Amino acid sequence: MFRRTILGLALLVSLAGPASAVVPEAPPGASSCSGCHSASAAVPTPVVRLVGRLPAEIVTEMQAFRAGQRPATVMDRIAKGFSDSEIAAIAAWYAAQKE
Repeated sequence: MFRRTILGLALLVSLAGPASAVVPEAPPGASSCSGCHSASAAVPTPVVRLVGRLPAEIVTEMQAFRAGQRPATVMDRIAKGFSDSEIAAIAAWYAAQKE
């Protein structure tokens, strides 16, 4: 009886699969983006949403802001505060988010 219970629990756990409902924690710095870049399509804003964009697009734009190659009001100063690896982590996280 005990063995059958254990096997039943093991089967149940294996059928549940990985914890896909777990939302990964935002990397350091990502929360600073949400002040201007709304995650919701329902919120009208002239600032582009980052949610769902390709990571390479976000990285390219951040690097352009940081290098002063793209005109900005505040993004150039914000981008200078992030390393390449931090920008890549933020871009990957935003790309993985769903609206």
